[in-house]
Amino acid sequence: MTAESWDAVVLAGGRARRMAGDDKLLLDVGGRPMLGRVIDAVSGAERIVVVGPRRPIDVDRDIHWCREQPEGSGPAAALRTGLEHVTADIVVVVAGDQPFIDVPTVASMVAAVRDDGAVAVDASLQPQWLCSAWRTAALRLAPLAANESLRVALGALSWRPLPVTEHAALDCDTPEDLKRARELAQ
Repeated sequence: MTAESWDAVVLAGGRARRMAGDDKLLLDVGGRPMLGRVIDAVSGAERIVVVGPRRPIDVDRDIHWCREQPEGSGPAAALRTGLEHVTADIVVVVAGDQPFIDVPTVASMVAAVRDDGAVAVDASLQPQWLCSAWRTAALRLAPLAANESLRVALGALSWRPLPVTEHAALDCDTPEDLKRARELAQ
């Protein structure tokens, strides 16, 4: 693990339309809410910024909560808002619905930052933009506009692919994803 300090931005907005309106980040996976698991994974951060509605999460850390403007304007706008609260030279970007992101994966991403950043890639080598680490200065130059695609906003930066386990890249967008995550957590 690198000796550099880093901050974390956890994107925790969204409407969870495919989850019947339940706040999916509070849904249990392996005895813990998904958002709590993600916050545990970035516990090595100097500062943890969660972009989304404040939730009752039991963690042993101070969390900085904020909301993108306008609310519901997408992950790029949420990331832009989160960056306003980052002070470290490196920032880890993760989604709140990735229940299997863990401390070693986060440490690997931070250590892999070269040029602008490092992005987790899944088994099919698809970039997982919401599982990445970046030089904060480079990320602030990305066009993180409301309703902009993260692929467009971040894809032009110079990033290094970092293969991660299938579990680390898993996000829970549907009831089927949640069921699979719960099975894997047993």
